[in-house]
Amino acid sequence: MTQAASSALADKLKSIIRDVPDFPKPGIIFKDITPLLADHAAFSELVKAFADHYRAAGVTKVLGIEARGFLLAAPIALALGAGLVPVRKKGKLPYKRVSATYSLEYGTDTLEMHEDAVKAGEKVLVVDDVLATGGTAAAVCEMVDKLGAKVAGVAMLIELEFLKGRSRLGSREVHSLIKY
Repeated sequence: MTQAASSALADKLKSIIRDVPDFPKPGIIFKDITPLLADHAAFSELVKAFADHYRAAGVTKVLGIEARGFLLAAPIALALGAGLVPVRKKGKLPYKRVSATYSLEYGTDTLEMHEDAVKAGEKVLVVDDVLATGGTAAAVCEMVDKLGAKVAGVAMLIELEFLKGRSRLGSREVHSLIKY
């Protein structure tokens, strides 16, 4: 995708995303992607943009981070001809798991995925809706590394650049369609 086309797509998607002030707490402006998900044409365009960007990367699994990441990862996985792996909050998966704990503003949280979800040597794509401080995406990449797979990229619909989350992902390729 050309820079002009990428910029036009970002502008289109931004115009559909709804800002919700003071959610989930005062001072936060929540980026609500539900209007975008409801817009078939725009949703199709964003899935195509991600799939086109990663088509040559040899991705065999797409990892969707709970919960909005699931909504983006599933159609991207289908478009890439790859499998889908849900990455869940602690205690939500029934089988043997690998986990990673990461820091939040106040405390920690833990993500898990099944230990057989990805195999050593596989190329995976990590997908979520927002890259903020980078802790969640870094935790997922840590689990991928533990299992011996390779992160082909980290795909984020929105990147909040002022929070510098990309810096927590080291040299990993990060592709975000929208930047604030």
